Amino acid sequence: MKFKLSVFLFVLILLVACKPATEALVESDLATAVPTTEHQGGGMGANSAMRDRHHAPIPDEYASLVNPVTSDDESLARGAAIYGERCLVCHGETGQGDGPAGAALNPAPAAIAHTSQMMSDAYLFYRISEGGLFAPFNSVMPSWKNILDEQTRWDLINYMRALGSGQVESDQQGDHAAYDPVEEAVKHAEMVAEGVSQGLITQVDGDTFLTVHALMDVLLVADEGQTRGGEESRQTIFLRRLVDEGQVSQVDADTFTAVHDTLLAAGLME
Repeated sequence: MKFKLSVFLFVLILLVACKPATEALVESDLATAVPTTEHQGGGMGANSAMRDRHHAPIPDEYASLVNPVTSDDESLARGAAIYGERCLVCHGETGQGDGPAGAALNPAPAAIAHTSQMMSDAYLFYRISEGGLFAPFNSVMPSWKNILDEQTRWDLINYMRALGSGQVESDQQGDHAAYDPVEEAVKHAEMVAEGVSQGLITQVDGDTFLTVHALMDVLLVADEGQTRGGEESRQTIFLRRLVDEGQVSQVDADTFTAVHDTLLAAGLME
């Protein structure tokens, strides 16, 4: 693909602007309850560990799970209550990984409001259930499976996704904005520019990544949280949909994935 950055950003802005204001992204990278290291600095080894956490396999007992709890007002209220009681101290009021106890942790708590938008139901339930006291996560996140029943864990997932998408706001939303595809596109452009300047990717591959990502963001906004999956991430599902609909080629989809993983490993992508 040979779209110029300014062109695809303009197209994305038009596409998003044409959506009613109420079409906020409801469910969309616990951006995982997977602790990240981008706030801690460190070399490529730490960043590669972050990539490993994002791609950690899901045990068979969790792999096919799909959230059976509707993300309605009742579920969100239950999820908000348990989030405030169990999660806020580390993951923060708005799910940005900036809770009062998080500053002392290494790796830092995940910005779950952001990363939950692309992870599968199965992955999120696995991470909440089993915690992080083992490789490749190596965090202090406890296992909740013997403390929170299954419905409570699903309510928690509904709340975290709604918090990140802007469907709900915390009592102290502050300066943390909900997921904004246009703002995300600008951030991704900056990541790609840095990746090119470091010689990690080519400009052509970077442009392909940005174009595919813009199309995926449009799908996310239009999806309104309807797409759910077991072991597959939402990113994988939407990539396949773009290929099946002929909007991108399989080569473009593979390039997107390769660039995504490269930027993640280099610590340029959250």
